[in-house]
Amino acid sequence: MVRVLLPRRRVLAATGGVLASPMIASGIARAQADWPNKSVRYINPFPAGATTDVLSRIVCQELSELTGQQFIVENKSGSGGNVGSDVLAKSAPDGYTVGLYTIASHAISPTLYAKLPFDAEKDFTPISMLWSVPNIFVTKLAFPANTVPELVALVKANPGKYFFGSGGSGTSPHLCGEMLKQRAGLDMQHVPYRGGAPAMQDMLAGTLDMMYDNISTPLVQYKAGKVKALAVTSPERHPAAPELPAMSEFYPGFNITSWGGMCGPAGLPPAMVEKAAALTKKALESENLKKIFVQQAATANWMNPSDTAAFRRKQEQDLAPIIKASGAKVD
Repeated sequence: MVRVLLPRRRVLAATGGVLASPMIASGIARAQADWPNKSVRYINPFPAGATTDVLSRIVCQELSELTGQQFIVENKSGSGGNVGSDVLAKSAPDGYTVGLYTIASHAISPTLYAKLPFDAEKDFTPISMLWSVPNIFVTKLAFPANTVPELVALVKANPGKYFFGSGGSGTSPHLCGEMLKQRAGLDMQHVPYRGGAPAMQDMLAGTLDMMYDNISTPLVQYKAGKVKALAVTSPERHPAAPELPAMSEFYPGFNITSWGGMCGPAGLPPAMVEKAAALTKKALESENLKKIFVQQAATANWMNPSDTAAFRRKQEQDLAPIIKASGAKVD
């Protein structure tokens, strides 16, 4: 029998993949279990100062305290949340870039936009749901209507004259306006802004007739007597302003509530996802966070990763017929 002696280097080269794979797998597992061991980038696809920004920052503050690592919020707004969501989708799936999962970017945009740079289902890893926030319908102070029925009658009598604003095409406030147009048969134009704050500035200046927005900021202006508030878009009246009717009181089934969750790019390590979901659940139990949520009229709404994915899917399915019937489309 002839024995062939191969150099040790060649043997290691030939078998290194097989021999090393358990070690590599073990190292990856340890890295996932140790997550996070450095700062985490959190992408908010909406402007600084918006409700999503306030809520994101308090969640990230709690996560930082729980883990001892910084969760740093980066605002990358534009196109109804699509700009920042695209950045997130194209980030490395290592657990150190996560971001906001929203009704606008992940449930409305897939139907509203003719073309998106990402796939809402395939390009993200859902981690957990975080909150829900109703929208509110407000008008400028000088607007010649004080109730939803009065506004509908006025707009019907003046087709094409009035405009409604929102924080951007594809946001839930935009869809609220389109739904009102559809249900009431109104002819009015949408004016998209780069966030709710600049829209509110125009309303306070008297150049914007009406707008829908997440409830927190307009509610402050309403209680200060600077705008009129006509209704909320939650299924029932909201405890933050119980005197305001729900839109469903005029149009049964009118229920479009903004929501936010946490996700990452597709392919996040399962152990990291599981740990992150558990951490967000714990963060939502913080008394400090609960206080901020109440101030923002937000409701904590945690779900595990699989339920979060199923919820997003159902929201897209439920909202698609409303978007299509409204005729709203963005090229």
